[in-house]
Amino acid sequence: MTGQAQLPLTVIGGYLGAGKTSLINELLSGDHGRRLMVMVNDFGAVNIDAALLSSVSGDTMELTNGCVCCTMGADLFMAVGDVLDRADRPDHLIIEASGIADPAKIAGVARTEPELTYAGIVTVVDGLHFTDLLEDAQIAPQLESQVAVADLVYLSKAMGAEVQDRLTALGAPTVLTNRADVAPLIWSLSGDAPETDGRHAHFTKWVHQGTAGFTRAELEQKLAARPAGLYRLKGFVRGGWEVQIVGKTVDIRARDGVEATTLVGIGPEGHVTTPDIDAWWAAPLMAVPDAC
Repeated sequence: MTGQAQLPLTVIGGYLGAGKTSLINELLSGDHGRRLMVMVNDFGAVNIDAALLSSVSGDTMELTNGCVCCTMGADLFMAVGDVLDRADRPDHLIIEASGIADPAKIAGVARTEPELTYAGIVTVVDGLHFTDLLEDAQIAPQLESQVAVADLVYLSKAMGAEVQDRLTALGAPTVLTNRADVAPLIWSLSGDAPETDGRHAHFTKWVHQGTAGFTRAELEQKLAARPAGLYRLKGFVRGGWEVQIVGKTVDIRARDGVEATTLVGIGPEGHVTTPDIDAWWAAPLMAVPDAC
C-alpha cells in the first residue's frame, strides 16, 4: 500500500449502442470538482469541447478541469496498475465496459486490488430498443444480467411505461432518465462488487479497413441493405462520413478529413455471420441518380 486513500472505481455498462459514451462525455465535462480518470474502449468516440481539452498524447487525453481519458488496454489489471502508479492519482476511476462485456467481471478488480474501493455499476439502458431486445432469447440473458448487477440504471434515448415496468420486473434499482442527474449519485455509490454468473451471448465481430468511397446517397443505399442481424455498426467512410448504427437507427454525419474507410460491426452469433457481412459490403450498388 502507498498510504494513499483507496481509489473509488465505478463501471459503466450497457448493451451495444445504449449511450455509454454520451454519459462518459457528460462526466468528463461536468462541473463536479473531481479529477476523473476515465478508461474507454473507443478513445475516438469521446467528444470533448475544444475549450476543455488541454492536450492529447498517444492514447491519453487530458482536460483543463483535471480529468483524464485514456484507452483501456487488453490487460485490465495492468491498465489499472498504471493508474494507481500515477504520481497525480485521480479522485475517481471510471471504466466503460464494452457493450458485450460483463460489467460485474470488470468491477471485480476492486475485490482483488487493495488500493481500489468499489463505487458501483451504472448500467445504461437504451429505452428505444430495450423491450425488443428482451424478446430475443439469445440476447435477453445478457441484458437482464447487466440490469441485475447495476447499482444505478440510466435510461437513455426514450422512455415509457412498458420500459419502466420491464426494468422494475428485472429488479432494477434507482432509474434515472436525465443524464445530468447521474453524476451526483455516482459519487455516493459504494458497497461490495457483485459476483457474476457469466451469462452472455456470443457475438460475430466484423472489422473492415479499405479505400472505397461513397456519396451520401450511395452510403444510404449500402446501409439500407445491411444484414438484419448486424445490430451495431460504427466508424468512418471515405467521402467524408461518420456512421453510427444501433438496431434500426441509422445516423450518418459529415466528417472532415476521412481519407479511408474504417468500420466495426457486431451482431449476435446465429443472427449474422462474418461471411454475411463481407458479402453485403462487397456487393455492388445499384445506380444512384445524381443529386439535383
